[in-house]
Amino acid sequence: MPNALVWFRHDLRLDDNPALRAALDQGFTPVPVYVHAPEEEGEWAPGGASNAWLHRSLSALDADLQARGSRLLRRRGPSAAALDRLVADTGAQAVFWNRKYEPATQPRDAALKKTLRERGRQVESFNGVLLFEPWDLATQQGTPYKVFTPFWRAALAQWRAPETWTAPARLPPFDDALQSEPLEAWRLSPSLGWDAGFWDTWVPGEAGAREALEVFIDGALNGYRTDRDRPDRIGTSRMSPYLHFGEIAPWRITAELERVRTAANSADMDGYIRELGWREFGYHLLHHFPQTTTQNLNPRFEHFDWAKVDPASLAAWHRGRTGVPIIDAGLRELWTTGYMHNRVRMIVASYLTKHLRYHWLHGARWFWDTLVDADLASNTLGWQWTAGTGADAAPYFRVFNPVTQAEKFDPHGTYIARWVPELAALPVPLRFAPWQKPDVLARLAPDYPRHPIADLAVGRDGALAAYRQTVS
Repeated sequence: MPNALVWFRHDLRLDDNPALRAALDQGFTPVPVYVHAPEEEGEWAPGGASNAWLHRSLSALDADLQARGSRLLRRRGPSAAALDRLVADTGAQAVFWNRKYEPATQPRDAALKKTLRERGRQVESFNGVLLFEPWDLATQQGTPYKVFTPFWRAALAQWRAPETWTAPARLPPFDDALQSEPLEAWRLSPSLGWDAGFWDTWVPGEAGAREALEVFIDGALNGYRTDRDRPDRIGTSRMSPYLHFGEIAPWRITAELERVRTAANSADMDGYIRELGWREFGYHLLHHFPQTTTQNLNPRFEHFDWAKVDPASLAAWHRGRTGVPIIDAGLRELWTTGYMHNRVRMIVASYLTKHLRYHWLHGARWFWDTLVDADLASNTLGWQWTAGTGADAAPYFRVFNPVTQAEKFDPHGTYIARWVPELAALPVPLRFAPWQKPDVLARLAPDYPRHPIADLAVGRDGALAAYRQTVS
C-alpha cells in the first residue's frame, strides 16, 4: 500500500477524523504526523495553558495510535520544510489534513497545498472541527451574518450533520526507521508545575472527551437551560477544551445527544446545541472578519475613550485580587484549573472593559494564555460581545453589576467561598459585597482587599459617559 501523510493539527482524535478516513478509504497507509510550528500562528501562538494541554493530548494520541499498530511522527517546523522532508522520507503519494480557520494559518495551508500539488502529490483537506464551513452561510444579500439569531436560523435550515465514523481497531504500520522527535524536547509542559491543578479536573485526549460527554449526558444535560448560568453547580458540559483540540467532533456530540433525546430533555438539549451554534458563529465571524482578533468589528469604537491602564490594577485583576468576590473567584478558578465558568467569564470581562474601562484586548490576551479552551474564534467573539464592540454585541450601556449577578447566580455564595476561601467565614449576604461592612471584613477576612480596585458606581458612570461621547 502506498503511503499518505495524515497531518494532525487541532483534530487530535482517530474517530470521526475525515483526513484519516480519506487516507484509509483510498487505499493508503496513513503516516500520522504532527508538526510543531507555533511561530506560524502569528501573534496568537498558543499560550501556556494550551501548551500544557497539548503535551498531554499528543501523548494520548500517540498511545491511541500505537494501540492500533501505528504511531505519531512528531517533527519541528517550519511546516513546509517538515512536510517536504516527510514526503521524501516516506515516499508519500498524498497528504491529507483537516482545515484550520485562523487568519495566520489559512494562507500557509493554501500555499502548502499549491506547492505539494505542483510536485505531483495528491493533497486534500477536510472539515474536521465544525458543523458548517464558515463560508457556507450568508444573508439574502450574500453578506456575512453579524447577528447570531438569523445565523443560527439559517444554519438549522441547512443542518446536515455528517455520519459518525469509528476508526479501525488496527492501522497498517509504516517504516520503523522513521524518527520522531521526543515530545519533551518541545517544552510544552511547564517545568514549574503551575498546571498541577488542571489535571484534577481534566483528562486530555479522545478518551477523556468521550468520558466528559458521557458525564454531561448523564448529569448536567438535565436542567442545562437554567443550571448553565449557575457557577455553584455542575451545570455546563465542560466540552470546550475537547472541542478546541479536536478530541471530539461536534457532530459526534450532537449524534450522542440525539440518541438519548426524550420529551423531558429536549429543550435542554436544544439549548446546548444552540451553544454549539454560538461556537460556529465565532468561526463564521473569524473567517469573514479576520482583523477582529485585534480590531473592533464595529468601527465606531476605534476612537472610544478607553482608560489608561494602571499596571497595579491590571495585575490585581490577573491575580483575582480586585476586591469584588465573584470577579476574584472566577480569576482564581481560571488560574487553578485553566477554566472559568461561562457566566463568570462575562461578569469578569464586563468588569475589565466597563468598570475599569480597559481595552478588551488586555482581557483577551490573558484568557488566551491561561485558558485550556483558548479558541481564537470564541475568545474574540466573547470579548468583543461583552465589550460592546463586536457582532451581536451586548449594548455598551449594558454593564453587568457583579454584586447582583453573584446574588442571582451564586445565591449562597458557594462558588465564591470555594475559590476565595478567605471569605468563607463571612455571612452569605456579605460575601457578595464585603466592603459594605468594613469592620466585619477586617475581622473575619483580614487578608482580603478592603475596597474594589474600581468603584462599581463610579466605573459604570464613567463607561456610560464614554459611550455617550462615542455615539453622539
